[in-house]
Amino acid sequence: MNFIQTSNAPAPGGHYSQAVVHNGQVYVAGILPITADGRKLTDAPITEQTTQILANLDAVLQEAGSKRGNVLKVTVFISDISAWGAVNELYAQFFGDHRPARTVVPVNPLHYGFSVELDAIAFV
Repeated sequence: MNFIQTSNAPAPGGHYSQAVVHNGQVYVAGILPITADGRKLTDAPITEQTTQILANLDAVLQEAGSKRGNVLKVTVFISDISAWGAVNELYAQFFGDHRPARTVVPVNPLHYGFSVELDAIAFV
């Protein structure tokens, strides 16, 4: 088991790793819209929050020896499902022709008042 930690994504805010690699699988922990230097984008528009989350996902995957084209499954948590169209558009741009399995879960509220969070499973 390899515990992933990169300074190119925000440090974990608790007792967990950014990701864990085991038997060729990458299990990415929930990613919030926080910059690598720790700035919380709580008041930013959901599009900016989503862009930051996807950048963080890229950084964690790279550190784990993976990439976005290796993502198998994504779970997206969203506090306002009416904003899903904007999130989905950015998500589709990020993944391009690659279409991992996905679950969208409307929730309220998210930690720190964020609008969106995601986790993912990929392979190395």
